[in-house]
Amino acid sequence: MRLPSPATLLASAKGAPGRARFERVGLVRSVEGLLIRAVGLRGSMGALCSIDSASGSRLAEVLGFEGDEHLLLPIAGLDGIAPGDSVRSLRDFIEVPAGPACLGRVVDGLGRPIDGKGPVDAPLRRIDADPPMALDRPVIEHVLETKVAAIDGFLTIGRGQRVGIFAGSGVGKSTLLGSIAKASDIDVNVIALIGERGREVQEFLLDTLGPEGLARSVVVVATSDSPALVRVKAVMTALTIAESFRDAGHDVLLTMDSVTRFAMAQREIGLAIGEPPTLRGYPPSFFATLPRIVERLGTTAKGSITGLLTVLVEGDDLNEPVADTLRGLLDGHIVLDRRLAKRGSYPAIDVLASVSRLMPRLVAADLLGVASALRASLALLEETRELRQVGAYQSGADVKLDRAVAIRAELEDLLHHGSQSLDMSTTLARMSNLARQVGYGR
Repeated sequence: MRLPSPATLLASAKGAPGRARFERVGLVRSVEGLLIRAVGLRGSMGALCSIDSASGSRLAEVLGFEGDEHLLLPIAGLDGIAPGDSVRSLRDFIEVPAGPACLGRVVDGLGRPIDGKGPVDAPLRRIDADPPMALDRPVIEHVLETKVAAIDGFLTIGRGQRVGIFAGSGVGKSTLLGSIAKASDIDVNVIALIGERGREVQEFLLDTLGPEGLARSVVVVATSDSPALVRVKAVMTALTIAESFRDAGHDVLLTMDSVTRFAMAQREIGLAIGEPPTLRGYPPSFFATLPRIVERLGTTAKGSITGLLTVLVEGDDLNEPVADTLRGLLDGHIVLDRRLAKRGSYPAIDVLASVSRLMPRLVAADLLGVASALRASLALLEETRELRQVGAYQSGADVKLDRAVAIRAELEDLLHHGSQSLDMSTTLARMSNLARQVGYGR
């Protein structure tokens, strides 16, 4: 569905509740960098405006005020805008189509279809919803089966849990997200591709997600060349679509790739409107916005939204500001290791560096014991890797290490099974067998 023209929006706004009630026309005073300064306008924070220039009408959003000036950021670039151009307030908020008609569709950051399949005939919904109240959230009790052994067996996720995937570039984040979206036992997938290269979007849809995965998914795309405001709105659009399915009683999986590129867009906007830079140049608004995004995920009495949010860590530094902030807001994190990827071990999940805070609640005590025993064996193998590589380890010197070495090949095959999907029952059976071999339960 294409966003209506400014003229259509203006006509629909007259007298409509929740929309701008005034037709007061302002004027563009100046353009500075990405920012448009307008005077004489009547519009609130977040209002959608039309800038009428000689080259046509353009949409912009009110992001702040300074004296008698409204600070606007355009949605589709600055070309053709000049001082004296008229500015009209269209709506007090932005709405996007959300609902069952979105399934199988690919839309941009403002909910407009980009897949050539025609309009999205779905009800419009505001993108600035409040998170559910804390006491209205049911306890997370049901497991989400991802069919990735390292996650299902060692980092079990619940429906409604918020989990971060931390990795550098080229380590397999998008592939992991696609395989989970395709194989998991979830009702609906909402996939937000933020700041991705245009070439990769088509590859993700065709090769990673596939027709079967797309049929029960909604994909929201804002490529790297999209304006910063569209990249930010794409996250809100994806959340809004996910909430529409959750409120209809579905369990939704929202995957976002990546939070880092959203942060960069938020930084671009914040600096444009004059916010003071903080850590790595990120403005205060980013650190205020991120918790609201995370809190819109989770469970309600109607359904759930499980969040898988990727973080592109710079130089594989897991303590950089975005990763460090997000880790404190989430219910667990999954770390992808470049060393594993270099060895061709996919998915390149570092089980020892990862954690699911809800796993103790979600699984039986016996499975926790099995996972703990195998984690101990993995830790022992990692500690003695160099010793074994130089041939300094002698069999029989350490019984626990001998047992860990004996299961090493089978354990690595279980953890890094490539694109193959493994049912959770198969994963748990193989884990139990390996745990017995290292002495668990004896």
